[in-house]
Amino acid sequence: MPGTKLPPVPPHATPPAPGAPAPSVDPRYHRVFSSILDVVGDTPLVQLHRVTKDLQSTLYAKVEAYNPAGSVKDRIALHIIEQAEKRGDLKPGATIIEATSGNTGAGLAMVAALKGYKTIFVMPDKQSEEKRAALRAWGAQVVITPTNVEAEDPRSYYSTAKRLVAETPNSFYANQYHNQDNPETHYLTTGPELWRQLAGEIDVFIAGMGTGGTISGIGRYLKEQNPKIQIVGVDPVGSLYYDFFHTGQLTQPHTYVLEGIGEDFLPSTMDFQYVDDVVRVNDKECFQMTRRLVREEGLYVGGSCGAAAAGAIKYLRRHDKAGLRAVVLLPDSATRYMSKIFNDAWMRENGFLEPETSLGHVGEMIGDRKGRKLVVVRADAKVAEAVGVLKLHGISQVPVVSEGKLVGVLFEKRLLERALEGGPADVPVGELVDASYCTVDEDTEVTVLTELFRRFKVAVVLDEKNAPVDIITRIDLIDFISKANARRA
Repeated sequence: MPGTKLPPVPPHATPPAPGAPAPSVDPRYHRVFSSILDVVGDTPLVQLHRVTKDLQSTLYAKVEAYNPAGSVKDRIALHIIEQAEKRGDLKPGATIIEATSGNTGAGLAMVAALKGYKTIFVMPDKQSEEKRAALRAWGAQVVITPTNVEAEDPRSYYSTAKRLVAETPNSFYANQYHNQDNPETHYLTTGPELWRQLAGEIDVFIAGMGTGGTISGIGRYLKEQNPKIQIVGVDPVGSLYYDFFHTGQLTQPHTYVLEGIGEDFLPSTMDFQYVDDVVRVNDKECFQMTRRLVREEGLYVGGSCGAAAAGAIKYLRRHDKAGLRAVVLLPDSATRYMSKIFNDAWMRENGFLEPETSLGHVGEMIGDRKGRKLVVVRADAKVAEAVGVLKLHGISQVPVVSEGKLVGVLFEKRLLERALEGGPADVPVGELVDASYCTVDEDTEVTVLTELFRRFKVAVVLDEKNAPVDIITRIDLIDFISKANARRA
């Protein structure tokens, strides 16, 4: 307005040296920041309506795409670098190296650009081209590795990152899978934000599980405020978290299309003491939910967001009640998935646009067998005893338990191999169990089971206490689907 005296403009400030605090901004200014790094965090909660219309519960989304580099990983990137600077682990002119599915790399690249560090990121080849291009836009070098290899394989993105650290002078390995600054970030920032935003009125927190830093850090903070808050992880079919949480055993992971969550090994940043349940989702439902979040809720979010929301809705359907308040964390933006999830041709080629065929749930499959006692053998039973159990019941595999908990499955093929090796018959069968099984519960959709059976020989059904109550084979699944098709005909 004419005659209004404007405040003086502060002189232009020289960018701070690496590790130095950024200059402050005139306190009279509103939402003016001295650096883009000051914009990290403080993301909004948005209530979901259309994708939750059949629920009595209220579900809020923590929309992390509002972070400046577009994802929740901006938080850990800033904290990891600042802590490394304080400890003297990160020196001027250093090269930051990381194994990343893209989002952590983007956060690190953004911070490095302001602080004057070089960056090298190692990514598996299933990650989208948009993610690779974004990293290069920040000046990073990107190294692509094969997806379908074991974590210990020298070609894996974990192993390649370690090799590059050893070969690069003055390098710093961010190491998000084993750096405790990762979960600490969320304990110090994201958890307190959620608690303040809902004035402590939160009953359930749900998030995808990747490095485990997000769910472990937030879970720890929320549990300290109120131990009754339920912390729920979401895991894709193909990852090992679901089976490990429910059995304590490491089963065989396999590849899946979804990016950003799930693992084929156990990071030390994943702390299950703060997790109350884990829900499993498959690629198709994740991608379809991602599209729904954009089209029905207006949230421009990515594939791991669809996974988290699909898992949240699954969980809430089982525990739904009026007045229950839940939060699901949506990690990133749709921007990095335009060539895949939002590309009809790609979705169609991969079978993700086809409508979901409802085949019911596992509980319906085993309905006529409920009440029948499952045949099991103890882990300390001898081979000769296990052979007798298989012969007596005319079965070719049997769950092996210890103190009522599943430790694996014993197959007759393994017993045959043992016999041909000439091994003694007094060996405990716990030493011979096979990891080629998966676990499900009665609420698991049969469509998810069909996907699991592409990789696993059998599925063990667990009850609410994670004790085995039934075992499903491929022939059981074929029989169930055949009868369902006959009824529809």
